[in-house]
Amino acid sequence: MRASPPLRRRTFCTMTTLALALSGCPHPGVPKATKDVLPRVGIALGGGGARGFAEIGVLRVLEQERIPVAAVAGTSVGALVGALYADTGRVLDAEFHAVALREADIFDYAISSVLSGGLIKGELLEEFLRTRLRNPSIEQMALPFAAVAVDLRTGQPMIFTRGPVASAVHASAAIPGVFVPVTIDGKTYVDGGVVDPVPADAARQLGAEVVIAVAIPPDIPQETPTNPLVIAYRAVTIMASLIGDLRAREADVVIRPEVGNVSFDDFAQKKRLIEAGEAAARASLPEIRKVILEKTRHEPAS
Repeated sequence: MRASPPLRRRTFCTMTTLALALSGCPHPGVPKATKDVLPRVGIALGGGGARGFAEIGVLRVLEQERIPVAAVAGTSVGALVGALYADTGRVLDAEFHAVALREADIFDYAISSVLSGGLIKGELLEEFLRTRLRNPSIEQMALPFAAVAVDLRTGQPMIFTRGPVASAVHASAAIPGVFVPVTIDGKTYVDGGVVDPVPADAARQLGAEVVIAVAIPPDIPQETPTNPLVIAYRAVTIMASLIGDLRAREADVVIRPEVGNVSFDDFAQKKRLIEAGEAAARASLPEIRKVILEKTRHEPAS
């Protein structure tokens, strides 16, 4: 007995569906499954002396809001804070070490240092980092890290992404006229803030697709300084603030904590500075989430 036309059509559809399934082809009309791939977020931490403790507050908010940081770049105090964070990738560790940091842990004044180009040797800063960090080399750190310094001979920025963490941070924080310049592998370096106060480009070189920059407002009091140390720092601050405004434009989001009038060597206001960083970061959360959403990719699920 011959099959009726409706039966033949049903048999044909069944066989076609089975063939598609066996061939791995999606069934017509069934949407493909996709997954969201978040962009790599990098943080660019700028300079600012003791005011840079506000950057701890920014990192704390990002961690609390589950915004994963995939790369860290820092200049000057930003390199110090960045190293303390990138070492383990946990803000609590960075905050613990930062709060423990005292002026005496960094400022090893020596009259003899003046002949070498600065008032502070910086050896104590390196010792502090060597004793506090779990990972002595940049390559071993939990997060990709870069410290930005300036080659004193060529004037070109140097982005340290390999080698000893302590010496790289020291070079990045060697304020001209304040710290003795740092020699690494035969080259002499000073504070990265001279040419790159907000290292957004360095964060991108580490693979960041979204860069959140922390730009610390400069401390420029009205009175004219007379202390040689303050004069040198003031000059660098003025120059860095002008350059920083330009460099910050390379970031996707710029956070500017309201830190008030805190001198570069005032370590007594850490708590208030961290809170200022938190407040600024929370105010920037809508913008951060918007940029991350815009750069999220939709890819076929495997």
